[in-house]
Amino acid sequence: MNEKKWLADEFEANRAHLRAAAYRMLGSRSEAEDAVQETWLRLNRTDTTAVDNLGGWLTTVIARICLDMLRARKTRREEPLEMPVHAAIADPAKDPEREAAFADSIGLALLVVLQTLAPAERVAFVLHDMFDLPFDAIASIIGRSSAATRQLASRARRRVQGMDEAPEVDLGGKRRIAEAFLTASRNGDVEALIAVLAPDVVFRPDATAARYGAFGGRRGAAQVAELFKGRAQAAQVAIVEGELGFVVRIAGQIRVVAAFTIADGRIAAIDAFADPDRLERLDYSILRD
Repeated sequence: MNEKKWLADEFEANRAHLRAAAYRMLGSRSEAEDAVQETWLRLNRTDTTAVDNLGGWLTTVIARICLDMLRARKTRREEPLEMPVHAAIADPAKDPEREAAFADSIGLALLVVLQTLAPAERVAFVLHDMFDLPFDAIASIIGRSSAATRQLASRARRRVQGMDEAPEVDLGGKRRIAEAFLTASRNGDVEALIAVLAPDVVFRPDATAARYGAFGGRRGAAQVAELFKGRAQAAQVAIVEGELGFVVRIAGQIRVVAAFTIADGRIAAIDAFADPDRLERLDYSILRD
């Protein structure tokens, strides 16, 4: 009984670290929670008497779980279901434990870049550059040599640094991009829509938004432009969790809130939310002319 209590206490002491690591690898709060829970279950099924460093063992286990989840996601060609629009959604201040776990949140822009990496690249970069694990330890997790692991992390780092080198767009510039998108959408102008969308733009609706609009996620400028052609008649430009986006109000009620991720002067992602509980937690304000 004392040993079980000690393991439980040690796991709780590492929970914030494990959740933060899983969130950075998976980019989804719900999936990160699932990975943490699976790590706890594996801990309970394992004889840890020979484990010298339980914290390191837990990190290794959750990294392997996340790697499996990333590979399964790629196989299904699915996006994570709960990509947060902003750190405030992923890290509600009402929960002190979660606030600690996400205190140095990497932000949506980096998560978008990480989404483009292969699973092994993503795990290698997160574990080495964000959590200082040595390449030898990471190599055993992803099943590569230490040299190959170093190359994976280096390649991922170049992608991330390329994101950081992109010119910053001020709020006024972002508003012009958002307004251009909505105008093109209202007018059914596919070419104008494509002009403000990044080539690999992704549209991610929550389950309610997908049902409400009778559409699912889309990837690529042509697909997203075709989806939004003629649809923005009731949309208004808004600030959503500190970023540009839009709201759709019908019969005086807010039905959909969406946030843009704008990078290098184009829209790289659109996250749409219509779940009533989620809408109550979002911080948004409509911009007036």
